[in-house]
Amino acid sequence: MLKEAIYHRPSTNYSYAYNHETLHIRLRTKKDDLTSVTLLFGDPYQWIEGVWQLQSLAMKKSGSDAQFDYYMAEVVPSFRRMRYGFKVTSETETAVYTEKGFFTEAPTDDTGYYFCFPYLHKEEVFAAPSWVKDTVWYQIFPERFANGNPNNNPVGTLPWGSEAPQPTNFFGGDFEGVIAHLDHLVELGITGIYFTPIFKAASNHKYDSIDYFEIDPQFGSKETFRALVAACHEKGIKVMLDAVFNHSGYYFAPFQDVLQNGAASRYKEWFHVREFPLITEPQPNYDTFAFEPTMPKLNTSHPEVKDYLLKVAAYWIEEFDIDGWRLDVANEVDHAFWREFRQTVKRIKKDVYILGEIWHDSMPWLLGDQFDAVMNYPFTAATLDFGAQQKISAAHYAAQINHVLHSYPQNVNEVAFNLLDSHDTPRLLTVAQGDAQKVKQLFAILLTSPGTPCIYYGDEIGMAGGGDPACRACMIWDQDQQDHDLFQVLKRLIALRKKHHVLKSASSHRFLPTANDSVLLYVKEDENEKILIAINQSETSYELSAHLQDENTVTVSDLYHNEEVALTLAVAPGSFRILQLQS
Repeated sequence: MLKEAIYHRPSTNYSYAYNHETLHIRLRTKKDDLTSVTLLFGDPYQWIEGVWQLQSLAMKKSGSDAQFDYYMAEVVPSFRRMRYGFKVTSETETAVYTEKGFFTEAPTDDTGYYFCFPYLHKEEVFAAPSWVKDTVWYQIFPERFANGNPNNNPVGTLPWGSEAPQPTNFFGGDFEGVIAHLDHLVELGITGIYFTPIFKAASNHKYDSIDYFEIDPQFGSKETFRALVAACHEKGIKVMLDAVFNHSGYYFAPFQDVLQNGAASRYKEWFHVREFPLITEPQPNYDTFAFEPTMPKLNTSHPEVKDYLLKVAAYWIEEFDIDGWRLDVANEVDHAFWREFRQTVKRIKKDVYILGEIWHDSMPWLLGDQFDAVMNYPFTAATLDFGAQQKISAAHYAAQINHVLHSYPQNVNEVAFNLLDSHDTPRLLTVAQGDAQKVKQLFAILLTSPGTPCIYYGDEIGMAGGGDPACRACMIWDQDQQDHDLFQVLKRLIALRKKHHVLKSASSHRFLPTANDSVLLYVKEDENEKILIAINQSETSYELSAHLQDENTVTVSDLYHNEEVALTLAVAPGSFRILQLQS
């Protein structure tokens, strides 16, 4: 065995409390190197005649990525504490892996050899809101969803959809437009809306806040927003707002004061200014989002800035009963601020959802003291590479997803924010080269993956568009221009996800090897149900009978079409199957 590849750390994604009484223990090994792994564990204080009392539990291989295998065990320690190690076996040898290294036999004379989980504290269990697991999100860019009240229109507002979207044009989307079309979302099966920023700002995207306590007049009044939230809640829809706390807008009053008064401004320490006077060209001499001079970075460690932003976070929950905050550019804000942010909002509403925009490995933010989830862009990238562009094989896709799933604890994966596109990326249909069948397959993957899925407005009726600003076009409400078949497919997939709990489960997401690089198979299984998802990206049918036999299948139900099918069935080219297996 390659001992150098065997890895465990008694923290984060390798050792964690799944709930108030259960520990999850993981081990990483070289791919295809070991034949078995056994967890050796015991209470550190249980001794008999000078011998520490060990128990053993076979660990299951929970998945593989490109280089490693992962093993997992679920343990309920008798007294909420545990010392543990691993018995690892290959074709040629057996060893015991502990915190102090490798041994030929399990030491029982001193627990200090072993990894330690000191105590399972209820307060330290990662606990995201339970409702998030059952939520299907719909992202709305308010300026482009629907114009319900022309009286709110900014100066120069264009007729709806009359021009291509640009960074500076306006079409008058507002809250009344959203209220008027809530039934569209209800019919689809949506149970959560994520709004990009709604606060007063100069741009059409509103990521350049002028006043965090005021709604932009083009969207309506606070009374209208309150009515919108109430209407959503009445229809079983949660509401999440976008908070831009990394930076403000150029016309934010404190920044304007620094521009006017320079080093004499009382707000000069609200920002990261390198020298005075402030300049914007060729590069700003103050920190910004990227190098955008209209988005000066806020100094979130400054007491006044912190106090202001935390009051903002509290205000919109207390006054309007919102259900979540999506945090823009979250990785560039200090961890201390986010810890205080979590304490502030959770005191007001315990089950508020905190979602960070982070595009890379996010474990430092997901330890239970900051965010409930991050936007799962690694899932996005892998799913589009396989399903939309066929850049990678099914095996490569499985390896990438397994890597993501093993990068975080299971209870983190259960609420990860899964998306296929957004206001920051090209639209799904465009990435899929206009192929609606691929989009249906991608929706099938999205709606059967662990996490909380999000649909970008317009994707359900076949809207296309490249990167920003083309992905921010006006919603198409003309029935003759909508893809109704695509809408019905997505509606059916959402309904299946809601009906079958195992489809959203993170506990069992098992990929099956195939003989075709363009065919993806994975099994979702719990104590009540086993479901096989098949995605065929190839140009020929793919027979499933051998896989059904391997799964000891006796009968098969096609859940999507709601019918019993024969064991000798296939996945047609460019299609998908969602099959319930009875063993």
